[in-house]
Amino acid sequence: MVACIFSFPGLMSESNDRHWRRFHAYVAQGMLLPARATLEALVARDPAEVRAHLLLCEIAWKDDRLRDSVRHAMDAARVVPDDAGLIVAVVAALVRSGECTLARECLQRPFLAGIDDPTLLWQLAGLQHGLDDHPAAMALFERAYARAVVETAPEFRFDYALELSINGRLQEAETELEGCAATGTSIGRVHVELARLRRQTPAHNHLALLDRQLALAEPGSVDQAGIEFARYKELEDLERHDEAWSALAHANALMAARTHYDAALEQGLHDRLRDAFPANFTRDVDGADEGPLPIFVIGMSRSGTTLLDRILGSHSQVRSAGELEDFGRQLRHVAGRCTLDMLDEQILARLPDLDYAELGRRYLAQTRWSARRRSFYVDKLPGNWRLAGPIRRSLPRARILNLVRDPMDVCFSNFRIFHGEVGGWSYRLSSVAHWYLEYRKIMAHWHAVMPGEILDVGYAELVRDPESTMRGVFAFCGLEYEQGCLDLARNPASVATLSMAQVRGSIHADAFEEWRPYATQLAELRLALA
Repeated sequence: MVACIFSFPGLMSESNDRHWRRFHAYVAQGMLLPARATLEALVARDPAEVRAHLLLCEIAWKDDRLRDSVRHAMDAARVVPDDAGLIVAVVAALVRSGECTLARECLQRPFLAGIDDPTLLWQLAGLQHGLDDHPAAMALFERAYARAVVETAPEFRFDYALELSINGRLQEAETELEGCAATGTSIGRVHVELARLRRQTPAHNHLALLDRQLALAEPGSVDQAGIEFARYKELEDLERHDEAWSALAHANALMAARTHYDAALEQGLHDRLRDAFPANFTRDVDGADEGPLPIFVIGMSRSGTTLLDRILGSHSQVRSAGELEDFGRQLRHVAGRCTLDMLDEQILARLPDLDYAELGRRYLAQTRWSARRRSFYVDKLPGNWRLAGPIRRSLPRARILNLVRDPMDVCFSNFRIFHGEVGGWSYRLSSVAHWYLEYRKIMAHWHAVMPGEILDVGYAELVRDPESTMRGVFAFCGLEYEQGCLDLARNPASVATLSMAQVRGSIHADAFEEWRPYATQLAELRLALA
């Protein structure tokens, strides 16, 4: 716990105040309860002591006292001085607690417009990125870039390139990634993003560079896995399928060894989730609230949710807000849980008595800014398929669209993608199949207990007959169809998903049965899905 308490930058005071001296002494002796009491006495004596509030916020979070943690984060926001390092710490605490509106207000302080320190600008850009304000993040990255930090921080250059991609500046992103890769720094994510940006050709590919980097990468590392995922992508582009499968199998094995997926645990959580939402659970829900309405786009990752989001966001009355994490944050807030997990046993136990009206109010208060004077905004977080019941209960006027893609197509698409260390289910064929079947089971339950409240949108129909499909989608959302919605190139909005490069052009209908060259190796997956 002590290490976590001091995780925020610039928190320790050099003051000789007796409270701080006593606090340091208690921490040095591992006496955390007296240390906490000393901090509480300090903020009672001086409510403007922002460092003490932040430390108490962190202690409360580790003790699973959410309301106390939020209270101290908000108290810190009220008194934080014009100190960029402290503002970064306050905003991070607010976002974690679900107080994103207040976090945005902190980031709009005029003082920050004069910040010159590239590291602080980088941190501020990362916070804006996490809040899905990508134009603001881009502006901060460019301010940092102008201060020539790229020569000394390849990690910054990667983050900058990623933000360029999100904002549709793909050629500039490729140039930055090429430059980062040329430094010889073995950052697997660099090579993954570089491979994704375009289809590789015999005349233009990075295989020689990837082979050199693979020889330098630490065995078993995330970087080694990232390089192997990039090799797979480029080899597949060149239709060297045997070599591609070898790289893909190795990449997944590396990540499977680093991550964990507990199928029994997930199945138990989902069974309890279904029990918490029986038939007619939305019978007495009041839907009188007015204002911009969210359209939730859910489904398996890699099912086509980004494509649907882009088409929806091309409508004159709809704005794409990106992959918001706000509903999960507010669910945890109302449930009183200090966790970053979407669901756990404690949250499930509190669902029957949850104040769903408060949950809906909090969600809208934190997200409606993203509509920017439009009538609807799209919250496209695929994993919200697990929360469709709570969404319907707390936001009865919201619309929910579920992307449905062929099981083999969507499962293979996940198996071949580098999700980092957060997608443990995606690195084994057995766990990919299990996760998909859990998704199908939960979606079947939502359809059974709230019939007509979720519209299934077939990916195949969307790309093969987009106009007919979207007419039905817009009608379900209460909107008139607009002809120009299918012209994705006219939509300048940022895209912060794995499909950021693919959805900048026209709708294409060729992403079917891409698993066929590996049918023999995927026999286990086909059997599990059958």
